Amino acid sequence: MNNLQLEDIRVDFVTGSRRISNFCWALILLAGALGFCSVGFSSYLQKDLIPFLSAEHILFIPQGLVMFFYGIAGLFISFYLWSTILWNVGSGYNKFDKRKRILSIFRWGFPGKNRRIFIQFDIKDVQAIRMEVQEGFLSRRILYIKIKGQQDVPLSRIEEYSTLGEMETKAAELARFLKISIEGI
Repeated sequence: MNNLQLEDIRVDFVTGSRRISNFCWALILLAGALGFCSVGFSSYLQKDLIPFLSAEHILFIPQGLVMFFYGIAGLFISFYLWSTILWNVGSGYNKFDKRKRILSIFRWGFPGKNRRIFIQFDIKDVQAIRMEVQEGFLSRRILYIKIKGQQDVPLSRIEEYSTLGEMETKAAELARFLKISIEGI
């Protein structure tokens, strides 16, 4: 997450779906789905569309048909990932303006009525920065902002911070700027 900080204004930019990992997953899914579809289709035609696989080894019913359906499912998931990358879903910014006393959170969503998600809070209602850390195989490191009378609002993605130190530094910078405390779970 990049940021821009002036004396009274701080803007933290949030990366959306346009990440190398999403490109890789979308490409792997597309290649696998096309492979499954071509195996299913070659078993239907009884022609060797794939050089290293003989079509006579795979019967169309049930193996070829199942492979074709797996391929179609993979194409749908790949299309979904490519769509999120194209629309850069989840990207945006968090703007803290001490002069106007406004916290603005902006995110891009899917096309439609709620494509632009824009929320504003009064800075005087901000109570603390909350850090959520869950270590393990699927680790989570998320910064939240506690707003009086509201549910905690996430400021970062789950995989935004690679180390706990990086997360603590970002939370400390933000807490110093807003002159509020940090809470951890």
